[in-house]
Amino acid sequence: MSTDLRTHVLSEHHVSRETAASLDLYVAQLTRWQTVKNLVGPATLKEVWHRHIADALQLLTVAPEATRWLDLGSGAGIPGLILALAGKERPGFHVGLVESNARKCAFLSETARLTGAPVTVHNARIEAVIGTLTDTEIVCARALAPLSQLLAWTEPLLTSGTIGLFPKGRDAATELTEAEDEWTFTRDLIPSRTDSQARIVRVTSLSRVDP
Repeated sequence: MSTDLRTHVLSEHHVSRETAASLDLYVAQLTRWQTVKNLVGPATLKEVWHRHIADALQLLTVAPEATRWLDLGSGAGIPGLILALAGKERPGFHVGLVESNARKCAFLSETARLTGAPVTVHNARIEAVIGTLTDTEIVCARALAPLSQLLAWTEPLLTSGTIGLFPKGRDAATELTEAEDEWTFTRDLIPSRTDSQARIVRVTSLSRVDP
């Protein structure tokens, strides 16, 4: 891990000393659990500050006022647990983490306990709990499913005022075209700060296309 890269990420996102310590603990936990749980792609662990932490933190710049977040398919806590660590000094900041894999939930729960992250871990399938989480301001998911499937899962939220933030790679335009066959929505494509070919798809005002 490059010390210079860590310093750059912390400086760029104006991370406090306390939050930096929490993120360091997260990285240590991720490294320890990775040896037995394979939580992230092995090659990306060497670039954790850029590939995972900076990539997650940029979502806060898109919705800086939001305090109630929901991360679907949280896995290793990217972006949800990282967002919670960055926001834990803000009153009322909370992130729901939805993950169906029990072993990944064990990682999320232990790391949240050690870091004091303001999260609730939901060990469940998305469709089983999404309808109970309608007080969410922002719903996000990274590297989970095509956009059309994400919209299907989050329909109960995105039809009720919640904003969707979905990081996507070079296929973002293709996924948007496919999603528009089934859905009507307002969307913005926000350039990623960590990958020139990636975009954050911001979705609001979702409704189904009339048959």
